[in-house]
This record gives sequence, structure tokens and C-alpha cells, in this order.
Amino acid sequence: MTKTGLRVASLENDSAQAAMIRAIVSGAGHECVTFTDGRRMLLTLRKVTFDLLLLDWDVPHVSGLEVLHWVRTHLDPRLPVMFVARRPAEADIAAALAAGADDYMVKPIRSVELSARVQALLRRVYPDTRQRDDDRLTWGRYAFDIVTHQATRDGAVVPLTPKEFELALLMFRNANRVVPRDHMVTAVWGREFSPMSRTIDTHISRVRNKLGLWDENGVRVVPVYTYGYRLELLDAQAAGDAMAQRRRSASQAPDEKKGTRRCLSQNS
Repeated sequence: MTKTGLRVASLENDSAQAAMIRAIVSGAGHECVTFTDGRRMLLTLRKVTFDLLLLDWDVPHVSGLEVLHWVRTHLDPRLPVMFVARRPAEADIAAALAAGADDYMVKPIRSVELSARVQALLRRVYPDTRQRDDDRLTWGRYAFDIVTHQATRDGAVVPLTPKEFELALLMFRNANRVVPRDHMVTAVWGREFSPMSRTIDTHISRVRNKLGLWDENGVRVVPVYTYGYRLELLDAQAAGDAMAQRRRSASQAPDEKKGTRRCLSQNS
């Protein structure tokens, strides 16, 4: 499977600026998940991996600086962290850098500059990762065009709605890892609603049926009760066994129907 794009977490409680950051990051070919308060971000960071953190300083519950302190204590020290904050004072910038931030951009957000800073950070930390020039994600019979938002199976286009495409891409990017329901909500819908909403399950079902995410096609969607979903990539042997089993089941069905007799009593 070809990895395209990286996962970026943005801590920003202003909806307009959060949308701007998502657009900039997505435009660079990466996935961006927004968190509106530091506490929610910390809860997610305990179970979900990101490749870059963009932090505002003044957010509810837990500040961006406190998030940074926790990250540098508990996560991989190589994880790049950049502040995008309204505090222009030299002392604040120095404090953030001293606490472990890799970069600091003072608001207002300048789109071209932020995109360039993000790309520079990612190139430095992940030098072997293909980024914007690699705009396709492929595995087995499936391919996803990141630019046109077009999905194909065996070369044939599979019509997906924008949300279905984003959800499918999210699952393939995180193949063989559990994707939490709350992460799906923020990554695909970009807004907060209950992680237990049936909206998630409905979209998963549609994606599974439209793309044919079944064992015989080399993939399997596994629900993790109340927590999320995992897309498992199967090897050729497992996919072949599944196909053979389905063929056996299909061939047995007519025989079973022929062998079914209606039992009548002598008095009928």
C-alpha cells in the first residue's frame, strides 16, 4: 500500500480559523483533524497517532502549552509540533520553543506561509515519505485518487459521496489499525456529534457495500464494539480461501433447496 499524505491534528477553537487550517493542510495533501479544546485533544492523543500537531495557545480547558508539555513527556520526541497562536510577545515565543515546539507562527494566519512551514517540518521529520507529488493511495484491487476524490476497484470507478470517499480513505490510510469512532467524526465530518451516532455505522455499511470490502477482495471491515472499526488487509492466501468458501456455499445452495421436502401427514 502506498502511503499518501500525513495525519495532522489542529488545536483551534475558532471555527473560521479551524476551517482555514483544515483547508490549507488538506490542500497540501494531508489529513487534518480539528480539536476545539486541549482536553479533548489529549484524550485522543492517548490512543490515536498523528504526524504533526498544530497548536493554538489560548483554548478551553487545557492550553496549547500544557498540551505541548504532555506531548513531550509521553509521546515520541520526534513528533513535530508547531504553534499557530495570537501571542506575539517574544517571551511567549521563547517559552513555546523552550518547551519543545519546533516552530511558531504568529496569527493572523497567512495561507501560503503556513503551508510552506508545514511542508518544511514534514520533509525534515519524514524525509522518505511521499507527499504532494504522490496523489494516489493503492492497495490490491483498490485505488484512491486524492486530487479528484475518485475511488476505483479493478480499474472501474466506484461512485462514492464526498463523505464516503473520505471515510474509505481514512480506513485505508489506517489499515490494520483500529480507527476510533470519535476520530472518524472529527476527521470526516469536521464537527462534533456523538461518536455513538448511527451516522458512522450507516456510512461504514455503504462504503463496505459499494467498494465490496469483503474477504474475497482482500479486505475485511471489523467492528470493535462501541470503540470503532478496523480495516484488515488480507494476504493472497486468505483472500483465495474466502473466495473458495463463497463458491462452495453458492454451489451447495441449490442442492439444499432440492433436498428440502414438504412433510405431509397421511390425513392431509
